[in-house]
Amino acid sequence: MTKRERVLAAIRREPTDRTPYAFWRHFPAVDRSPAALSQSTLRFHERYGSDFLKVTPAGGYAVEDWGCVESEEPAPDGHRPCASHAVNAPDDWKKIRPVPMESTGWASHVESVIRCVVDRRADCSVVPTVFSPLSLARKLSGDRLNYDLKENTHLVEDALTAITETILAFMEACFREGAEGIFYSVQAASHAFHTEDEYARFGEPHDRRILEAVREGSRLTVLHCHGERLMFDRLAALPADVWNWDDRRAGPSLSEGKDIVPGAVQGGLNQWSTLKDGTGPDAQAEAQDAIAQTSGTGIILGAGCVLLTQHSDATLIDLIQSVGGSVKLMGIKPQ
Repeated sequence: MTKRERVLAAIRREPTDRTPYAFWRHFPAVDRSPAALSQSTLRFHERYGSDFLKVTPAGGYAVEDWGCVESEEPAPDGHRPCASHAVNAPDDWKKIRPVPMESTGWASHVESVIRCVVDRRADCSVVPTVFSPLSLARKLSGDRLNYDLKENTHLVEDALTAITETILAFMEACFREGAEGIFYSVQAASHAFHTEDEYARFGEPHDRRILEAVREGSRLTVLHCHGERLMFDRLAALPADVWNWDDRRAGPSLSEGKDIVPGAVQGGLNQWSTLKDGTGPDAQAEAQDAIAQTSGTGIILGAGCVLLTQHSDATLIDLIQSVGGSVKLMGIKPQ
């Protein structure tokens, strides 16, 4: 099977010649340069041979054009939190208007995607990372978001609409340049941040609008369900092909998730412990458990989120080889 065929079979829950897998990470040392980010992404892909390629930009790419400034110090997972927010008072929401694709942050991500698509080393579907509008609203405003949802509702709603329109324009640009799908990260469908009613009103309609709009152009829609205490039933009802979440730390299990979603599930490996400090046999045991949970169909092996920047190269290689994947052993681990 080709990588695209293997992933498609997993989505359809058909047998595959081997279990598909995909891993990704941040590259904080270079991710502010589209050229350097794309080269690091492609070197990482060459080494580990994932069945689809996720382009992981700097976490603040989607909010810098509205005025957020990232910290210089990356977290252990490689993302940089916002050091200063764009929304610090109610009227600041009025500044959140649709961004033209020529602007810095969004244009940089498009350029990284283009470079990965046109490079012949990208032998699979290339998917850009997109954060949901309500997730971006929290990046823009920080902890004041929940207050403004109650006290300045219309201002936030207008901003969410502008963010949605910006995302749709971004995806149109990515599809035009050869991207084959979308990695859609929802960080807001969690009881740690919102009530069911809040997500149902302010999050889900925008998520559904975006995911339905990209269906025609997307050959691979990966829905990343981020965080703990997930509203998993709501996320499972969104239009997607693959559902990825931190099944080892947050739940539900892969078997429980597979019973709910209509496509493939992705996960099985703990990026915080097993893929950082564990051995090859530790990772293999988790992978075999994941395969057993799903009876070997409808599954893409992966971590619950990004690999830590200090993940174990040897452990990941042992794991990939154990499931029949192809790794490039020449050279050094991509940084």
